[in-house]
Amino acid sequence: MFNAFEKLKNSLSKTKDNIFGKISQVVSRRKIDDDLLDEIEEILIEADVGVKATMKLIENIKEKARELKLSEGEEIIALLKQEISAILVRDNTPLFFDNDPKPVVWLIVGVNGVGKTTTIGKLATRFSQENKKVIIAACDTFRAAAIDQLKIWGQRAGCNVIAHQPGADPGAVVYDAIRAARSRGADILIVDTAGRLHTKYNLMQELKKVRGVAAKQVHQAPHETLLVLDATTGQNALAQARHFKNDVEVTGIFLAKLDGTAKGGVVFAIARELGLPIRFVGTGEGLDDLAEFDPEVFVEGLFST
Repeated sequence: MFNAFEKLKNSLSKTKDNIFGKISQVVSRRKIDDDLLDEIEEILIEADVGVKATMKLIENIKEKARELKLSEGEEIIALLKQEISAILVRDNTPLFFDNDPKPVVWLIVGVNGVGKTTTIGKLATRFSQENKKVIIAACDTFRAAAIDQLKIWGQRAGCNVIAHQPGADPGAVVYDAIRAARSRGADILIVDTAGRLHTKYNLMQELKKVRGVAAKQVHQAPHETLLVLDATTGQNALAQARHFKNDVEVTGIFLAKLDGTAKGGVVFAIARELGLPIRFVGTGEGLDDLAEFDPEVFVEGLFST
């Protein structure tokens, strides 16, 4: 667990330099005034914290600085840390429950290119290491490459992959995968899905169909619908999250490529504007490079010197 926390903190180095580093420079030896707050606001927006989240942060900082009669610029750092921590409320819902039906079904959604296949490989590896039997369903049948990639990741993670031929009905794949998971005593079924069809409407209808098949076969399935977002795309990731949340009942976020961006502020925008819990973050390219999202570790990593 310690290693996972360290990975999360280390993945924030670029974002920390971009947010905390710049703010530390602008507050140094200055008094708190409107010009200083405007500069901090600009830094937060440039780091993709989001306009709404940034405006709320600045408003709260201004109010508390007035209440506490603070005057020195450096004192803003502690206030900012408190306010950011308040936005990132911990989601204490367990990933699994003892009385969960078998298999537990996780639906992985997101547009092509965000790292869905790699994410599935990482999750499968993580759960396998926890002595859970994992099966993967290759329901992105519109891309032959997606099926092949998933089989490779499945081999690396030591998991079976249920796949049909390219162009097959994704609903039929998830149906067969659930039957296979039951017959083989699997604990969890991870379902890959298409990320791009001709229109957004077609994509969402396809995802709803896969959800419907899963729900008919397993009680309350899917038990988790995890949206994979590419942290490096910033506000575009937030726009994607809005669409998927509205259409396919997303329950959590996997924020991929956090280690590769200076704009990890999108974490705050997602939490503030969408109210979706960030379940995991990607901390590198390897199968073990993921960490459960911990708000306290995140804030500590962002403000550590």
